Amino acid sequence: MRSIWNGSISFGLVSIPVKLYSASESRKLDLDMLDRHDNARIRYKRVNEDTGKEVEWKDIVKGFKKDEDYIVLEKEDFENANLKKSKTIDIEEFVEEDEVAEVLYKKPYFLEPQKEGGKSYNLLRDALKKTGKLGVATFVMRQKEHLSLVGVYDKALVLHVIRFAEEIRETKDIKLLKTKVAKKEVDMAISLIDQYTTKFDPDKYKDVYNDQLMKIIESKSTGKKPKPQKFKDEPTEAKDLMAKLKASLDKKKKSKAS
Repeated sequence: MRSIWNGSISFGLVSIPVKLYSASESRKLDLDMLDRHDNARIRYKRVNEDTGKEVEWKDIVKGFKKDEDYIVLEKEDFENANLKKSKTIDIEEFVEEDEVAEVLYKKPYFLEPQKEGGKSYNLLRDALKKTGKLGVATFVMRQKEHLSLVGVYDKALVLHVIRFAEEIRETKDIKLLKTKVAKKEVDMAISLIDQYTTKFDPDKYKDVYNDQLMKIIESKSTGKKPKPQKFKDEPTEAKDLMAKLKASLDKKKKSKAS
């Protein structure tokens, strides 16, 4: 793996030199965009809107529009905005894991100790694991400040980039229907949840969509037209709710008994 950020992680006066690696990878099929008429690939070009000429990457800079002019920012400008945050993942406090709403989580990264940081890395990892706490930290990567949580996954420190509170939209914009739910319906739903409750094992779940899409690709490559699957999803009406819950519960009980 190739590191995407080098610096240090600190808590108190302890500083640990680390490298940051992406902890996840995409399994999306590599699909190209084509012209339907001749299957030629579609290409994007970086074009100067005044001259119409293509611009090389080395000649592209970033700028902020102020009034009618642009203020061009160079690489050192981004670093100088906050040099410490560009080089340090600074843990400012520790929190309980269940205090953080799931909607805030964004992307995980693994932290790897550099040679001189082995002992202090293990110290932080073991302390976090024993306390069950997460470190709240901020740092700058790719010219953007990130809020993050530092915890433990397996034997490594993992950094979760999370969203700032202002990035989450308010639920008041969601149109929620005001309908009464009877106590016996809630009790039945709780029983159903209890029947389906198990210890979470991520290895049980596989991404099957890509495999199924690949079968369609293989089928089309031989000139066969894949058969369209039929699926109909009907919403459960309020009058059928209890019957559906009971049937679900009976079905689960039978599957456990068999």
